[in-house]
Amino acid sequence: MTDNPRLEAANRMRMRMSFCSLLGALLLQTPALESAAALTCPQDESVSYANDVDPRAPMSAHIIRIKRSATDLQFCTTFGRGDVLGMDNVTEQLKTVPAELGRIVAAINGDFYFKIKGYEGRPRDVQIRRGEVVSSPAGHTSFWIDPRGQPQMTNISSLFRVAWPDGKTTPIGLNQYRTNDAVVLFTVAVGSSTRADGGLEYVLEPAAANGPWLPLRIGQVYEARVREVNNAGNTSLDRQTMVLSVGPKLAPALAPLAPGALVKVITETFPDLSGVDAAIGGGPALVHAGKLMKWKDPIQVRHPRTAIGWNDDDILLVVVDGRQMDVSIGMTLPELAQYMLKLGCKEAMNFDGGGSTTLWAFGAIKNSPSEGQERPACNALVVLKKKADAIPKTAAK
Repeated sequence: MTDNPRLEAANRMRMRMSFCSLLGALLLQTPALESAAALTCPQDESVSYANDVDPRAPMSAHIIRIKRSATDLQFCTTFGRGDVLGMDNVTEQLKTVPAELGRIVAAINGDFYFKIKGYEGRPRDVQIRRGEVVSSPAGHTSFWIDPRGQPQMTNISSLFRVAWPDGKTTPIGLNQYRTNDAVVLFTVAVGSSTRADGGLEYVLEPAAANGPWLPLRIGQVYEARVREVNNAGNTSLDRQTMVLSVGPKLAPALAPLAPGALVKVITETFPDLSGVDAAIGGGPALVHAGKLMKWKDPIQVRHPRTAIGWNDDDILLVVVDGRQMDVSIGMTLPELAQYMLKLGCKEAMNFDGGGSTTLWAFGAIKNSPSEGQERPACNALVVLKKKADAIPKTAAK
């Protein structure tokens, strides 16, 4: 003991840092967590579940391993509140997946999310659900299955824009809080109205009967006609129309539109996600081309973690429990990256963690949520077993 409070606090901090450094070294020297169980569902030989436990830390990780050769499996994403953006736990979100898509095999929580009033649960980055894009890219690492059925991971840039009647273009966001100097496109995926405050809002309808229209998809040019103009904000939304909302600070710099005016809504991205059926944001990347990613921030804290990774043979959904000294203390991002690499992943990325960390498989939650129960999440990544009539005949055995 010492009479100097600052010296005493510094000593306690050094002790904690020494313990964490020792524990981190122990974890990184472990070839893999010692498997306490490796349970395979007999109905789904291409999907297996294992709970890996290291009692020394303690550490508990839950792993779903999916064979990439399986042709009867597919990925989809869910909204937080059924057909609209919002928040709910993974178990409740799974209840909104249409039965005709197939039988749900496994799921994990997805992207980080905004807590802005009126837009609670809007994903931080891109989300595509059953081909419909509901949130625009924001530059964070994202995961998607390309039209060839291959998993992909990188940061995605939004080239979403509106082309005005005079040919000039303005970047636009999608289904998000609209600042006073921005333009945001709203669809019914955000709810019953835009909830935007003031500015100019243009209700858009299709300009031609045979052109592309809703649901909104990546890589399209939508020719639209202004049906109504609203200068009070909070315009109602329906499944036949979109609303283009212009902030009050920006509106004076743009020529006002009258009913009947024609505009184009362009939904391009880089890289191009045209034809993608399922995409979800997250980040950061953990492993790329078989090599660990690096972080400049030397301070890393252990938390519950959710991640996805893959190699030539398998796709892995991984959840690490945390914040529970009697179960699992969690991992730092470098530790998670090291663990994904040791599991054999050539590519891997992080999703939202903490209290949101959830792994559902074969009918039940498999992990131990840090808050004692599932916490609401904004979306989820789901693995489905297709119905027999949905499997291509060339692939069916």
